[in-house]
Amino acid sequence: MDDHTDLFSIGQLARRTGLPVRTIRFWSDEGLLPPTARSTGGYRLYDAAAVARLELLRSLREMGIGLDDVRRILDRQTSVREVARAHVRALDAEIRTLRVRRAVLRSLTRRGVTTEEWRIMSDLARLSAQERQRIIDDFVTEVFAGLDDGPGTGIAQAMRAMPAELPDEPTDEEVDAWLELAELVADPDFRRRAREMAVAGSAGEDAPPPEPMLSIESARSALAAGIAPDSERAREVLDAMVDPALSRAERRRLADGMAVFTDRRVERYWQLIGVLNRQPPFPPAVPAVEWLIAALRADR
Repeated sequence: MDDHTDLFSIGQLARRTGLPVRTIRFWSDEGLLPPTARSTGGYRLYDAAAVARLELLRSLREMGIGLDDVRRILDRQTSVREVARAHVRALDAEIRTLRVRRAVLRSLTRRGVTTEEWRIMSDLARLSAQERQRIIDDFVTEVFAGLDDGPGTGIAQAMRAMPAELPDEPTDEEVDAWLELAELVADPDFRRRAREMAVAGSAGEDAPPPEPMLSIESARSALAAGIAPDSERAREVLDAMVDPALSRAERRRLADGMAVFTDRRVERYWQLIGVLNRQPPFPPAVPAVEWLIAALRADR
């Protein structure tokens, strides 16, 4: 080291800190650890301040902080506290992603899945939470694009606002719901049908709410009892639900209006969202509405 007794070579730094020579040399080449001086032979030399800088650099890297952030800290363009806060947020997101992947793998070990299900689940697990939410956002944007506000378009805000993410420590049922939801919103036919409902709602037609659509217990009971919608018994049920004085044409118009907003897949969408958000399940309403529609249209 010539006469620079208070300076250290890279080799001496390596022995002092336990870091590999190549790591110290790389950080020095990157400008993160500039040499204090050069020996007569052109070798880099470092003083005690550089040693302290090296220890801080190592600590930051061991915490997983990237080189760009390390550089900003060392150059005092930002504080360790600010970078730590950002790093905590990044770690939280990473932990969340790892939990999702663990949940998917656990679910796969407990049951058999097809190759296609495995591919879809693996693809979804690799996405970030923001990317998974973007799948729902893109679906909502496509379905409701260019529509004015109307009785039916409030469903768009509800779809965006309701998280479609796996809970922490999800059950197999929640993993299944998550997979089914991703497949559902990617289905072009489902998107087309949802678009039809949105257009009708924007035009001012009355849309049922997304939860149980109507108070249709009579129709539900008739369906459970196996009463055919075109039977005389169905007429008795129907007369208790709608004005018996309605003409055949009026009943058909009522049925057609109800059919616009009746779709099992749309109801399934809300059931899946409910599973993921751990909401109490609601009994399907669409089958009973379908029975009512068929009863209204029946010729007797």
